[in-house]
Amino acid sequence: MGADAETQPEHKKSTEVASAEEKRWTLNDFDIGKPLGRGKFGHVYLAREKKSNHIVALKVLFKSQLKQSQVEHQLRREVEIQSHLRHPNILRLYGYFYDQKRVYLILEYAAKGELYKELQKCKYFSERRAATYVASLARALIYCHGKHVIHRDIKPENLLVGAQGELKIADFGWSVHTFNRRQTMCGTLDYLPPEMVESVEHDASVDIWSLGVLCYEFLYGVPPFEAKEHSDTYRRIVQVDLKFPAKPIVSSSAKDLISQMLVKETSSRLPLHKLLEHPWIIQNADPSGVYRG
Repeated sequence: MGADAETQPEHKKSTEVASAEEKRWTLNDFDIGKPLGRGKFGHVYLAREKKSNHIVALKVLFKSQLKQSQVEHQLRREVEIQSHLRHPNILRLYGYFYDQKRVYLILEYAAKGELYKELQKCKYFSERRAATYVASLARALIYCHGKHVIHRDIKPENLLVGAQGELKIADFGWSVHTFNRRQTMCGTLDYLPPEMVESVEHDASVDIWSLGVLCYEFLYGVPPFEAKEHSDTYRRIVQVDLKFPAKPIVSSSAKDLISQMLVKETSSRLPLHKLLEHPWIIQNADPSGVYRG
């Protein structure tokens, strides 16, 4: 290349690359604190990003375990989907980085921890609390569905509680970005809708079903189709064998809402925007989406 050649664009390009490189995180950018929990493929730690002093949750996944379980593509999809979602009831994924052995996800820190533990502690929630949670999840799912994202794995274990007491959907491992119907069997048995149990095509209405199951579990402390044997759970789901126990006492309005969500015919399930207009939600849910004890 002659000295008179135009080198400017070349130079400009390299500085752009450099500035992009600077944004690449490494483990040295964080002070690592106490462990927050352990998952199937690694651990989650409290961490502080040194430059900004921002508190985050750092999820550390082991590549060998991801490979062994053949879930690398699932993780890629999870990162791709979650990093683009911005909603107060969805846990933010700020970014990721990796080294030879591990993959690190930089996640929003939900100060009040796992909802599952809270539900175990309380046994079941009050109608006000359950309605507030269900309404905020409905809003988050409306947002997801608007972006053609189906979550497919709504359950207490995948929900975290933020500092204000707001619910956050945390795990997008089974979510799909879709413009068509899916046929994969995934999620947790107790929360699977009939169409997934029977491996027929499914669409965004699977999330309505799961939210109905969740609402039931919030109010009764157990999922509606629970049984000793897997095969019995399957049968109960497919038959929509929905029973409301006498204890704890739950209002007929709450039962009505659950019954409208747990419907076998997918197109007949109560749409999420209609859920938000249901009398039980209107009477019980805190409009702020935050349950204040």
